Amino acid sequence: MSMCMVVTEAVPPRLRGRLAVWLLEIRAGVYVGDVSKRIREMIWFQVSELAEDGNAVMAWATNTESGFDFITYGENARMPVDFQGLRLVKYTPRADDNQGGD
Repeated sequence: MSMCMVVTEAVPPRLRGRLAVWLLEIRAGVYVGDVSKRIREMIWFQVSELAEDGNAVMAWATNTESGFDFITYGENARMPVDFQGLRLVKYTPRADDNQGGD
């Protein structure tokens, strides 16, 4: 078992309900829990099947240099990139984003 977090944006209520079965919703669209690898993979399958035009990220504790790993679904200004074996996040502002930051 390991700590797992899912953050969703603009996903259907049906997916939010499914996530709430396995994880605790600590803020709107932010879910956390301590789940096995098998349950984590099942949760991600639900996300990828039900998110429609929304987007999501799942992060979990693991034995890596950073201590965690993550996966994303859908379009977002922040996308994962591999940099010499490290997982980083590249931020690309959308055309409609304000200059004031995110």
